[in-house]
This record gives sequence, C-alpha cells and structure tokens, in this order.
Amino acid sequence: MQIYIDGKFYPREEAKISVFDHGFLYGDGVFEGIRAYSGKIFRLTEHLDRLYDSAKTIDLQVPISKEDLAAAIVETCKVNNLKEAYIRPIITRGLGDLGLDPRKCPKASVVIMAVEWGAMYGDLYEKGLKAISVSVRRNPAEALPPNVKSLNYLNNILAKIEANYKGGDEAIFFDTNGYLSEGSGDNIFVIKNGTISTPPTLNNLRGITRMVAIEIAAELGISVTERNMGYFDLYSADEVFVTGTAAEVAPITLIDGRVIGNGKPGAITRQMMEKFKVVVKQDGVSIL
Repeated sequence: MQIYIDGKFYPREEAKISVFDHGFLYGDGVFEGIRAYSGKIFRLTEHLDRLYDSAKTIDLQVPISKEDLAAAIVETCKVNNLKEAYIRPIITRGLGDLGLDPRKCPKASVVIMAVEWGAMYGDLYEKGLKAISVSVRRNPAEALPPNVKSLNYLNNILAKIEANYKGGDEAIFFDTNGYLSEGSGDNIFVIKNGTISTPPTLNNLRGITRMVAIEIAAELGISVTERNMGYFDLYSADEVFVTGTAAEVAPITLIDGRVIGNGKPGAITRQMMEKFKVVVKQDGVSIL
C-alpha cells in the first residue's frame, strides 16, 4: 500500500506525519471519502468542491490546486492498482506547536490514502440494518457547521459508541431541537405513502450520495421532500434507508426495536439500490 504525502508516495509503514501536526493535535483539518467503481472515480469534482469549501470555511489554505489534487488521487489509485476503492484525501493544518493558533502552522499538509473496498454492510443490504436513535445530539450548526467535514469526528464517534453498546448497526442522530438529523456516517431518508422525505441540510451534511439519491428518485418519478421530522415519522415509516459514500444506499428495517414496514427492505428502497449500482458505473474520472 502506497500513501501520498505532500507530493511523494510512501509505503504504509513509512507514511508518517509529525505529532506536532495540528490535524493530530486538534483535529484541525478536513477530509473527503470518495469511491472508485470499475476503474472510475465517482463524482470526483463534487467531492473536491466540498473539500475545498470545507477548507475555506475553516480558513485553511490548501497548498495544491483542485486539478493537481484530482491528478494525485488518480495516481494514488494507479500506484495501488485499485479499480474498486475507497479514497480518503486529507488536508491537515500542518506542523505547528502545542498552541491552538493556526498561524503557527505555516503550511498545510496533503495526504491521500486508497484501499480496496466492497459492500460495507455485507448481507445486511438484503436483510436491512438495525438502527438506534442515540441520546447524543448532532452538533448544532451554530457551533460547528455540519457541512465542514473536519478531522474531528468525535460527535459521530460518540453516537456510534452508543449504538454499539445497544446492539445497533448504525446510530441515528436527532438535533438539539428534537428533529431527525442523520446517521453517524450517512444521510437518512424516510418513505411514507410512496413519497420520500429527508431532513434539510442546514444542520446535516450535504452528502454527495444523498444528492445522487435525490437525482435517482427524480428519474424514477418519485417525489422527494426536504422537511423536519421526528420520532413519529421514523416509527410510522413504510421504509427507511441511508446513503453515504461508504454505505452507498442501505435499507434500515429495525429502529429502536421497532419493525419498519414489513421488516424487509421495501420496494422503493430496492429500486433506489438497484439504480444506484447502475449510476456509479456510468460516469466518473478514469483511473486507467
């Protein structure tokens, strides 16, 4: 495995950053998760746009252009001989001291990792995931904008820990106002009477796969509405599914011990899953 760090490739055992890097010390940095399918990197432009927007929001100067970073991502897949991959570009604040002040970090650092990746949830795509609504609340936008994919994922990790203890495959966040938010690593969609609803993105990540799912629904002639929802909407739903780069489109059939619909992935969810498999192979930046 070869890892890209600031313009050079290093074997996994030699790929290192300083313990004084503020990405390590404070989670001061941003990242993306990107997938490659059949030798093509899916929605690379959209992911890089979001990465640079995240960096700009936290006043982090990326020391490489989007075009050069895209080329480096392609090269990382090539040198690792990957056609089906999960790719993680990371921009850290860079080397500094033990103080918080980012001005002590003269230059950001760029890291790219790529690993072979298959179906994240295995046979659960056929059975459906068990989800737990957790007591941990989603960070409010006025504290930390959720559309900044920062290196500090402790909020998400705390939710995942709670779900682990309670036997869930995924955690479901609510926000500080009591509205349905998202999963610990994915966006959530609720289906009722043939209509799909999803929480607005002011307090939730503007997921790339979420965007693709909305596009797919439109192609299938299914209405999608952004609206605030609560426990009632979850528990009374006909179907629920989540979307994310790692998870793709995954059905949820049990929430807090309550059976969703008939306890199996529903018809609309299955349509979305099948169409997604087609879409990801139709476009993308070639690795070859």
